[in-house]
Amino acid sequence: MNGYFNVGDWIVILAYLGGIIGLGVWFGKDQRNTRDYFLGSKNIPWWGIGVSIVAAETSALTIIGVPAIAYGGNIMFIQMIVGYVIARIILAVVMVPHYLSGEIYSPYQLLETHLGRGPRRLAAAFFLFLETMAAGVRVFVACIPIRLLLGEQVCSLGGLGDPILGAILIFVGLSLFYTYIGGVKAVIWTDAVQFALFLAGGLFALFYIPTLIDGGWSAAMTKAGEAGKLVWFNTHFTFSAPFNIWMGVIGGTVMVLSSHGAEQLIVQRVLACGTVADGRKALALSAVLIFPLMLTFLLLGVMLWVFYQGTGHPFQIPLPEARPGIKSIDFIFPIFMMTEVPHILKGFLIVAILSAAMSSISSAITSLASVSTMDFIRQMVKGRDEDYFLRFSKYSTVFWAAVLVGTAWLTREVTFVLNAAFSLRGLTAGALLGSLIIALFWRRLGPRATMVGMTASLVVMNLIYWPANIAVTKDWWLRIFGGEVFWPWFTLIGTLVTLGTAWLAKALWPEITKVPSAPLN
Repeated sequence: MNGYFNVGDWIVILAYLGGIIGLGVWFGKDQRNTRDYFLGSKNIPWWGIGVSIVAAETSALTIIGVPAIAYGGNIMFIQMIVGYVIARIILAVVMVPHYLSGEIYSPYQLLETHLGRGPRRLAAAFFLFLETMAAGVRVFVACIPIRLLLGEQVCSLGGLGDPILGAILIFVGLSLFYTYIGGVKAVIWTDAVQFALFLAGGLFALFYIPTLIDGGWSAAMTKAGEAGKLVWFNTHFTFSAPFNIWMGVIGGTVMVLSSHGAEQLIVQRVLACGTVADGRKALALSAVLIFPLMLTFLLLGVMLWVFYQGTGHPFQIPLPEARPGIKSIDFIFPIFMMTEVPHILKGFLIVAILSAAMSSISSAITSLASVSTMDFIRQMVKGRDEDYFLRFSKYSTVFWAAVLVGTAWLTREVTFVLNAAFSLRGLTAGALLGSLIIALFWRRLGPRATMVGMTASLVVMNLIYWPANIAVTKDWWLRIFGGEVFWPWFTLIGTLVTLGTAWLAKALWPEITKVPSAPLN
């Protein structure tokens, strides 16, 4: 067992794991059809869905990575959250009425309604492929510090002697259990509880650290200010790091328009709302919550810097070496929890990270199962009743959990992929957002031009991402762009490529046949 925990810590951790599984099973009982399983019967309160939206986009990697950003630099990442809020307002006003205009299971059904089956299946395939890769990366990278937290022996128990594989199996398996039984309703309600836990953990750590510093909160903030750790505003425009206000307002807005408007991971929660008003209130609540959440963890990183660097406090555990996908300073918060927090409270802080890990895993599993079942199998298999599709939905949940385990495990062998937890999703985000814009506002371009634009976007984004991460091509690629293109710009570039290429394809290769409207099921 991990020598830094005592019996009380383990009781807290095990009570959490047992409680969250029991909660998921309780809320997820009485699943009778795919509407119950993937839309939560459309009777979940809007506030539960709003909290779940924030929990779904917050992984364990976020909880440890955001403090590390401030620890290693400053709090300029907060400029990205401006775009996150703007995008939610736009989606609430413009997109929610389209989502809730019928019995819609994914945003890709809107593509079939206005453009035909081809664009729907291409968009769904893009989501399945890239979400699998991105979620697998998040699972693997998050399990590196989780192994440190729980200890080699505990994680090895489930991984045939391999602690990383053990951590992967533990968290994917636990998340799968309640997701399989309860579907999206279980995921949403467990998300709500998990959000409360990791927000409470962040707030506790933020206000606890100054009690360990001479002079308390005031002295800590003064020292942080003098060191430039509280700098948050940057007006210098660049396609590369560091974060700047243009990156937040433009890049961040477009990025979240895609992640929350065109990707099933988040849209599935909005689709579970019963009315347009509820959908709008859920998105508005998530906009209210996301800013203080990120600010809390950024300031937590500042406090950690003051504690370790500003006051010269020694590390009780040496910082592990950097690994592909996770920097050495990403271990700062886990190490602080293990060595500086009293027992019992330590258990609650570990639970905060575990809850974020399980929330992101269950969200990925249920969204992948929903798209594969409703956008592919239900369209291909005719004459089957609801019992058949409910059974298939549960089987697909197990299948995608297994795929995530395999992807996370294989990720350790593909080292240059591990830096892509955010970037991988950006490879298709522009294609998905661009296709949805065409379907709703520019449908005269037609299905063929839309699919050409989506494919071109995927190709261009791969040309931007991969050469900048492969040693042989990195130098000349960086000379072209004046630096590495930072991930907040990926979605905007991909969307413009999709729209521009689709327009050009329509002009050069016009379609004559009009696409008939298709039903929303």
